[in-house]
Amino acid sequence: MSHGTKKKVLLKLIILGESGVGKTAILNKYVNGKFIEEHKATIGADFLTKELNLDDKLVTLQIWDTAGQERFQSLGNAFYRGSDACVLVYDITNDQSFKKIEEWRSNFISQASPDEPKKFPFLLLGNKSDKDSQRQVDKLQADTYARSQGMRFYETSAVNGANIEDAIKDITSIASDMDTVPYFSPEIAEIINVGDTEDISPPSSSSCSC
Repeated sequence: MSHGTKKKVLLKLIILGESGVGKTAILNKYVNGKFIEEHKATIGADFLTKELNLDDKLVTLQIWDTAGQERFQSLGNAFYRGSDACVLVYDITNDQSFKKIEEWRSNFISQASPDEPKKFPFLLLGNKSDKDSQRQVDKLQADTYARSQGMRFYETSAVNGANIEDAIKDITSIASDMDTVPYFSPEIAEIINVGDTEDISPPSSSSCSC
């Protein structure tokens, strides 16, 4: 399918979690392909953009990296609003960072006020999977928690890039299918509405629904 017929979607992803779990490192590895040792903490929030080609959509991701320190959390409100998906990050070598995830999740829901919190796309990342010998958080424990909250879950490494692209593609695909997603222009919206009526027709032989 050419770019001309693709739906153009703008998505805002926000990355939350305790200070030092690797939020900035994950973002830089994903967008720039580089591992950056985090020497300085993020002040407030910052964002990077990346374009992603999904089957029928051209998605522009605006990924917001936020400060994990307590003193910046009052800023959360402004940054959380309008988010289409939320990425929650903990460090597998730091049990405390995992225990705080539920607090980050509930704070996000209360401040971003999504229409349907239970359906809102959350992605849980257990970062620093390259340090398995120092692991404090059991993978099954994290997976069980994520499932209980309807979240997608991956263990990642900003050092070697493990699972980062797959995880972000996964949550982008889910978020871009939500009813609340902003499309770029009225013209495009009209095309989408036409497309939606076609979706109701029986599946063609090429797309088996089995």
